[in-house]
Amino acid sequence: MIINIKNDEGEVQYDVNQIADEDKKRGATVTISKVGSLETIIEALQFASSTHRSNLENLLKETPEALVESETPDDVEEAEVVAEEDTTEDSD
Repeated sequence: MIINIKNDEGEVQYDVNQIADEDKKRGATVTISKVGSLETIIEALQFASSTHRSNLENLLKETPEALVESETPDDVEEAEVVAEEDTTEDSD
């Protein structure tokens, strides 16, 4: 079984069938299986989350009484920005 590992340094291919130590080969195979299962679960959760968000958005669009009016810039007081003075001294 050939797998690709992508990291910051690029992509490297490994052939798990070429591992001489049977315990390491079995461990690699089990880990590959776990990673594959987790990737499938992550994809399913992302799909389910996206679907629920879309359903919620559609439901809320149909209920105008739930809409909260956001404040306009005129309603918000401007904050005064105060710059801090640098009091550290450079020693030369």
